Amino acid sequence: MIQNMSFIASNSLQTPSVSWSGLLPAIILAAAAILLLTICSLTPIKITNQQLTIYTCVAAVGSLVATIPLWLRVQDESRGPFSTISGAFGIDGFSLFVTMLLTVSVILVSCLAGVFLKSEDIEGPESYVLLLLSATGGIIMAGANDFIILFLGIEVLSISAYVLAAMNLKRIQSQEAGLKYFVLGAFASGFLLYGIALLYGATGSTELTAIRNFLVDTELTNDTLLLAGLALIIVGFAFKVAAVPFHFWAPDVYQGAPTPFVAYMASAIKAAGFAAMLRVLYVTFGQYRADWQPVIYGIAIATLLLGSLLAIVQTDLKRMLAYSSISHAGYLLVGTQAASDQGVAAVLFYLATYAFMVIGSFAVISLNSGPAGTETDLNSVTGLANRKPMLAIAFTVFLLGQAGIPLTSGFFAKFYVIEAVIEEESFGLAIVAMLAAVIGAFLYLRILVKIWLTNQETVSEEGKMIVIPKQVSFVLTIATIVTLFLGVWPEPLVEMVQRAVPVLMAS
Repeated sequence: MIQNMSFIASNSLQTPSVSWSGLLPAIILAAAAILLLTICSLTPIKITNQQLTIYTCVAAVGSLVATIPLWLRVQDESRGPFSTISGAFGIDGFSLFVTMLLTVSVILVSCLAGVFLKSEDIEGPESYVLLLLSATGGIIMAGANDFIILFLGIEVLSISAYVLAAMNLKRIQSQEAGLKYFVLGAFASGFLLYGIALLYGATGSTELTAIRNFLVDTELTNDTLLLAGLALIIVGFAFKVAAVPFHFWAPDVYQGAPTPFVAYMASAIKAAGFAAMLRVLYVTFGQYRADWQPVIYGIAIATLLLGSLLAIVQTDLKRMLAYSSISHAGYLLVGTQAASDQGVAAVLFYLATYAFMVIGSFAVISLNSGPAGTETDLNSVTGLANRKPMLAIAFTVFLLGQAGIPLTSGFFAKFYVIEAVIEEESFGLAIVAMLAAVIGAFLYLRILVKIWLTNQETVSEEGKMIVIPKQVSFVLTIATIVTLFLGVWPEPLVEMVQRAVPVLMAS
């Protein structure tokens, strides 16, 4: 019996080593979401949307603050990046930069959501809980060093986003958007899961570090299974970031979902999707870049051209920005295709600047969409410059930024991704990207004509009063300042993204 007890003791389960400080940003968001839901479930006291907004912002700020010492640690050459949970989750400059971007997006979107939910008379903490949980999933995706952890992060982010899209129960379009997003998102998850299974069969591991080391040390005589798994992984990621031809869900979902949550999809969810794509393709499968680069090349060209061309024929602002978002995904794929440190830095710069521009754009659309939030036709912004000059100026800054006009952050965002592919001698892709920028400029100029070049008589007949709440004014101010500041002096962000190149850390 003593021998059996000693055998059990010697073979007891070994718990993985965990560095809790590295997980603190994700823990703060997840714990805040669970605590909020628990409090609201147990207390009969009604919590207002303003209080919920403040709570969500405080949680996001706490997560952002917790990221700063981690950033300083990984930038210290004597310490550097590290991993936790037995190497399943990595803390490096890349994951921390994406974490900071996600938390900032949560702060801005929660401010917009508070105003929207109040106008729609939607009470309860559900939207805020889902925002916090979705951002937690995005953080997990950015730092995942194992496909299982990556898939869990994707599902946490995606399921929360499906419900957010269908949050407005008073509008059938919102419920339809949530259902479409869920069904097509489930297909994407299926592709990812099958791809992970095939990669496990080809390499014998789901750990990204182990897979990379296996491919470096082993020359496969037959890599069909590996390439098939990689293809399915790319399809799954393409669905998540709305890349052509896997973009079908985006226009309908963007048009039907509540506007603040569309802003979140276009900024935070897109950032998390590209973070996962870069960690898998560039870092893990760098040895096979000759196999996946042509695929990304083709998807990028299709995404750039189709997104730009279809955007200019739309008549609804949210659908216009949906196709515009697809086109922007094409630019991000351009940087991904470069498969270089410069390309990764360009993608991160683009994600950061685009987040502010797109959140600001949807904030303007939300304010201008009327009491029911349904007036999003292109004609709804007619004469906006006469009705609300400051709002029109802010919208103009965001549109010019997305068009890539100089003196806005969008100019440098496009410049850096094109420069990255030119450095890798992908000249054809660079030419297509510049052509798409010209086509896209027509879209934004079309909106600007409606805003500024309208006679006074039309405005007086169809005009409407727009009240800008303090929360939305804060969002618009921050987004405008960042867009203009980085358009004049991009060096601080450039230096930051250059320090955020992803690495894989073994346990």
